[in-house]
Amino acid sequence: MTDEQNQNHEEPVIRDKRRIDPETGEVRQPAADGAPEEGAPEAGGSNGTGAEASDSFDDEAELTVDDILNAANAEVQDPSEEHLADLKRVTAEYANYRKRTEANREVERERAVGAAVAVLLPVLDDLDRAEKHGDLEGDSAFATIAAKLRGAVEKLGLTAFGEVGEPFDPQRHEAIFQQPSADVEVDTVADVVETGYTLGGVQLRAAKVVVTTPSA
Repeated sequence: MTDEQNQNHEEPVIRDKRRIDPETGEVRQPAADGAPEEGAPEAGGSNGTGAEASDSFDDEAELTVDDILNAANAEVQDPSEEHLADLKRVTAEYANYRKRTEANREVERERAVGAAVAVLLPVLDDLDRAEKHGDLEGDSAFATIAAKLRGAVEKLGLTAFGEVGEPFDPQRHEAIFQQPSADVEVDTVADVVETGYTLGGVQLRAAKVVVTTPSA
C-alpha cells in the first residue's frame, strides 16, 4: 500500500513565469503552440487537460512585478544606445522649452508694464513742459511729486531718449520740422518737442524733434 502511494505521489513542479531573464535581461520567447514547457506535464496526461494547459500559457504571458523591476534595473546598469539617444533628445527639448518659456515670460512682462506706463506718458510730457517753464525749480510740492513720479517709472524700466545735438535717427526720432544750416554736416536734432521712451527692448514712442539739415 505504501509503495502504491509513493508511485501516485508526484514531485511539485516549479515554473519560472518571468518574461525577463534575470541573468541576461533578455525577453524570453513563449514556447511554441503545443510544445510543453520544461518540467510541465504533457498534454493529455492524467493530471491536466487542454483547458488547463491554455490557462497556464495565459498566466505565463503576463508580466510580473519582478519582470518589470529586473528589466528596469538591467536598463539602468547597461542602457542601450537607443535609450541614450532618446535621453539626449528629451534633455535638449526641455532646455529649449525652458528658454522659450523664459523669453515669452519676459516679453509678456514688458508688454504688460508698457501698457500701464503708456498711460502715464502724457503726464510725463506735462512735467517736461513745466520744467522748461521753470515750474519745477526749488523744493516745491509740485517738484517733489514730479521727482517721485519720474523715479517710479524709471524703476519699472522706462528710459527717456532724445537730446539736442545728437544725430537724427529715423528709427528713434520723428521729424516734425526741418531747417537747413551751414553749421552741421549731418542731420542733427536741434530741439526736442516731445521726449521718446523705451521699456526694455521695446520702443513705446519715438521722440518728436526739430531737425537741422546741412545746407546745400
